[in-house]
Amino acid sequence: MELKNVIAREAAKIDQLMREDISELESKGFDPLLIEILEYALFVGGKRVRPLLTILSARFCGCSDEGVYRLAAAFEYLHAASLIHDDVIDGAAERRGAAPVHEKFGLTAAILTGDFLLSFAMERVSRFGGAASLAIFCNATSGMVDGEYRQLRNARNLDQSEDDYFSVIMGKTALLIGAACEIGAVYGGGDDELRGRLQTYGVNLGCAFQIIDDLLDYQGDPNRTGKSVGNDLGEGKMTLPLIYALQRADATDRAQLLSIVSDERQRAEKVAEVSALIDKYHGFDDAREKAEATGKRAMEALSGIGDETAPVEKAALLELCAYVLNRDK
Repeated sequence: MELKNVIAREAAKIDQLMREDISELESKGFDPLLIEILEYALFVGGKRVRPLLTILSARFCGCSDEGVYRLAAAFEYLHAASLIHDDVIDGAAERRGAAPVHEKFGLTAAILTGDFLLSFAMERVSRFGGAASLAIFCNATSGMVDGEYRQLRNARNLDQSEDDYFSVIMGKTALLIGAACEIGAVYGGGDDELRGRLQTYGVNLGCAFQIIDDLLDYQGDPNRTGKSVGNDLGEGKMTLPLIYALQRADATDRAQLLSIVSDERQRAEKVAEVSALIDKYHGFDDAREKAEATGKRAMEALSGIGDETAPVEKAALLELCAYVLNRDK
């Protein structure tokens, strides 16, 4: 079955379940504004990749229990919470072509909704995944916050290394995707080897995803990505293409880059100039090469397993990695 059919089928099931969860919250008397914001935040698009990874990982380990969908949905709740909070922190004016929650409903309501979704996600993991899954989940959420702090600190360091960059994306993105896979394996009854392999797959997939995301920030079509070009640069984020360019630039070009990157007004106005310099020093090409190498490590983690016991799930996981590397939004 083609990956797009798998994604569409599973996303429809996850959406149905989330709507049931919201209806249940409404029946319990939760505030109407919270219900309205949840509807707005959870159903504005997205392919449900994180819960899909939990489902595929559980199936990879031989689980056919439909209860995995309720566990998997926790990752969509956490993802939505992180997007709401990120948009508040960044002062974002748009999310997937629409107003972000804080613009539409106000800052206080946005923060409270993000807090609620985090709490709700943890409750779902505890209820349907148990203590072992909750420990993995909490480790990933702690890593997300640590990754944001590292990014905040690194924004003041214009001499970042590749290691500095990966320490940020490991926390912000990769640990959570690795956790989605590992928790699926735990739910599916996978042994330590399967858990480790799927977690390794997820972490490397997450790193590849973030590198491609950072490339799209400079090279993507805003109509496809839902974000303006140079958004990360405007916020002072040091991503891999820019790090490569700064490491390799001659004295004149490096001074020009540093002048732009250290000035908030110039960052917003000179995205094209920065992009040209990154391209000159092969920052885009080499960042893509790094993403592809990381994606290859993800696929290698599944080598020699699942061919007979979970051929459909393995094919979907491998194809998902290829999709991440070639996505344009």
